[in-house]
Amino acid sequence: MGFFSKQFASVIEWNESKEGTLFWKFQSDEIKKDSRLIVRPGQDAIFLYNGKVEGIFTEEGNYEVESQIIPFLTTLKSFKFGFNTPLRAEVLFVNTKEVLVKWGTKNAINLQAPGLPGGMPIRAFGTFSCKIGDYNVLIEKLAGIRQTYTVDEVKERIITDLNPMLMSWIGKEGRDMFNLQMDAKKIGDGICDELNSEMSELGIAITNFTIESFSYPEEIKKMQEKAAAQAMIGDVNKYQQIAMADALGKGGSGSGMATDMVGLQMGMAMGQQMVNQMNMNQMNMNQMSQQMNVGGQMGQPAGGGVVPKFCPNCGTPTNGANFCGNCGNKLV
Repeated sequence: MGFFSKQFASVIEWNESKEGTLFWKFQSDEIKKDSRLIVRPGQDAIFLYNGKVEGIFTEEGNYEVESQIIPFLTTLKSFKFGFNTPLRAEVLFVNTKEVLVKWGTKNAINLQAPGLPGGMPIRAFGTFSCKIGDYNVLIEKLAGIRQTYTVDEVKERIITDLNPMLMSWIGKEGRDMFNLQMDAKKIGDGICDELNSEMSELGIAITNFTIESFSYPEEIKKMQEKAAAQAMIGDVNKYQQIAMADALGKGGSGSGMATDMVGLQMGMAMGQQMVNQMNMNQMNMNQMSQQMNVGGQMGQPAGGGVVPKFCPNCGTPTNGANFCGNCGNKLV
């Protein structure tokens, strides 16, 4: 925003036309007597004279430079405007709002994992928040030589250092490489502290760093899905029960593939139950026969005598017979 001609009051302001800008420097060779400063919500205005901070204005409003600005500046309190004596100073507008930025790893990170000699390549995605932290450091490191600075430049710097940080924090505490999402918050908090320490050297604060997801290779995803399915199902019988319930819920009483599947599975289950029941009946009959033989009910002779269990002559089991099958001895 330039200055108007001499017959109009000059305006010093920042309209934030470009989204994501952290600071913008107003430069002019002439701040005239009738100039006005406009500070909008979410902005601070810093007056710089010869590269040094003269005053910081944090309250939004419309200020007259001569009567409301100059009297509060450190070394310019006695500055007197004249016809040919405009104020030569810079005004740095700072975005005080916290800015949310999306990030993603540029390249896959190869993590050491059991059974994978070449490592497991993963990617990560999420967001981070940043804002201006220290005005003095910002002016010394950036604003002194830059006209403006954006969150895209912060993001570029962070992405450059992100891969080694991720590898370091993922590798701590023996984390499960196949279930990193469980530790995403701890990993993100650790990276946030490290990034904040690094970016504070430029006067910028990283207030939050979130890992929304880890992305595994397609082969690993399939293995995880298979393992999860096996853990949920447990055995074939439970699988059939779940499948039938699911098919009934989808197919109802109508026809179609779901109903056919249910009918087939129910028929198989009923057939298996019938076979099991027949086998059980046969086993029960055998057990009853053995019990009757042991009790002598089947081996009782017509004469009313009791058949011994073993032949008194040779000791061979009689099995309820009247004569010994080994020596021919009459048992009754």
